[in-house]
Amino acid sequence: MKEQFISVILDNREVKVERGTLIGELAAALPEAEGAVIARVNNEVKGYQFPLTEDCRLRFLSTNSSDGMRAYRASLVFLFVRAALEVLPGCSIHIMHAINNGLYGEIDYIQPVIEKDIKAIENRMRELVAADIPFQRRTVSVEKAREVYAKQGFHDKLRLLEQYNGDEVTLYNFGWFHDYLSSVTVASTGVLQFFRLRYYLPGFILEYPRQNNPTQLPEYVEQGKLFNVFFQAEQWQENISIPDVASLNDCIREGRFGDLVRVSEAYHENQIRDIAQQISRQRDRLRIILIAGPSSSGKTTFAQRLSVQLRVQGLAPVAIGLDDYFVDRNRTPRDESGNLDFEVLEAIDVELFNEHLTKLIQGEEIEIPSFDFLTGMRRWNGKKLKVRSNQPIIIEGIHGLNDRLTASIPKGRKFKIYVSALTNLNLDHHTRISTTDVRMLRRIIRDNQFRAHDARATIDRWPLVRRGEHRHIFPFQEDADVMFNSTLVYELSVLKPLARTLLEDIGPREPQYSEARRLLRFLSYFDEVTDFYHIPCNSILQEFIGESCFD
Repeated sequence: MKEQFISVILDNREVKVERGTLIGELAAALPEAEGAVIARVNNEVKGYQFPLTEDCRLRFLSTNSSDGMRAYRASLVFLFVRAALEVLPGCSIHIMHAINNGLYGEIDYIQPVIEKDIKAIENRMRELVAADIPFQRRTVSVEKAREVYAKQGFHDKLRLLEQYNGDEVTLYNFGWFHDYLSSVTVASTGVLQFFRLRYYLPGFILEYPRQNNPTQLPEYVEQGKLFNVFFQAEQWQENISIPDVASLNDCIREGRFGDLVRVSEAYHENQIRDIAQQISRQRDRLRIILIAGPSSSGKTTFAQRLSVQLRVQGLAPVAIGLDDYFVDRNRTPRDESGNLDFEVLEAIDVELFNEHLTKLIQGEEIEIPSFDFLTGMRRWNGKKLKVRSNQPIIIEGIHGLNDRLTASIPKGRKFKIYVSALTNLNLDHHTRISTTDVRMLRRIIRDNQFRAHDARATIDRWPLVRRGEHRHIFPFQEDADVMFNSTLVYELSVLKPLARTLLEDIGPREPQYSEARRLLRFLSYFDEVTDFYHIPCNSILQEFIGESCFD
């Protein structure tokens, strides 16, 4: 027989607890759990509803961790959906995409939803928070889950469940309301103190704190350009009848995948052509084209395809690499941890860069430097460059949207493009797919293909990548002249088999295991495609899976 007590190793001590003790019960008895919302048990993220049944290592996590904030957001959506259903009985809620430290969504109801309805939902949410209702978790049969979904009118979830291969489903509830969540939850509604619900015609924005300041709501900033890109993607996906994962899976199972690829790629090509035409119409004044976006957005392929379309318009673009303008290693700034920080603008010789740009625009020849990453020094190898009036200069880099990078160039002479993978494909009406997760999967595959990094290294590096994006890219995205959405509605079915192999290689004792399991659970809902012959060689996706025709 198993012993009655088990050993739990915390950060710096061991405690004995009765087998079957809930994590939440242990947290209530330990001072080090103050402020925590979930826990990591043997490298797996668990909610307070989970029982401890074996000896384990345990670490409590607050909302200033990525896992803690993810649980907070998921719980907040859970809270919102119940409140909305109680205020507007019979309504259908659609959580659509992230925007400005919040989630945008819409509500289908028998009449148009107006601002007072959203305010009533927010008031009901705060009543439920004050009631401090526990979130409960249970595993049920697929048949029982069907009954629950049917009773609550969740037909989108029933469609996804029809494609589910397992025998059991994990459901959460608080009170009468039950739902599937892609994350663990916090312990109870009382934890969800920090949120704001904003009416945003025709829907709403559910605002939440940032991870680095989890008890304060950031100031709201309008992101109209980004919202419009999401809106266009949503409309297009509705037009091709692929609004969610179940629809994508049906497309694959019915043998329509090749057609979906061709339509998706044509949609990309039309957008790139339109951008090239927009630049061409202003060729007399536009001399600098700046391209920026977060990691794994497909900026390199986009720049190549834009160059092709510009050539169709009679232009002959040339590219300049920002890496060649790094300052010498002994002048590179360091971050708060004392490490060399190549992402700050001060790591670039902005003065020399601007001097060269102004000379090029005026028809003067320059010598382009070359940065030697082995020695950390700039070299001059006699590489010359001179451009004609029909040769716009393309610059791709992290600071492309920041006017400080090209301070000597008047705004009217440059054209700024923001590139990102802004997916609108969701699992179901309440469960969105994170654009960040899509980019991370792209990067895991690309790093393995081209940089000899396994998934562990990419997962470890990802928080620093995200930090750089939040500091140097996202604050400037609304300054772009145009935004290009590089997501492809079919791509996760292609990325799944490549990413799955890399993620399954991470074992339970490794620190990256929890993140690997989370991504694998997310990918499990997609039917996979292993034959890539439908994907053209100039597709943005080929930048990651390894068959691109561009160097």
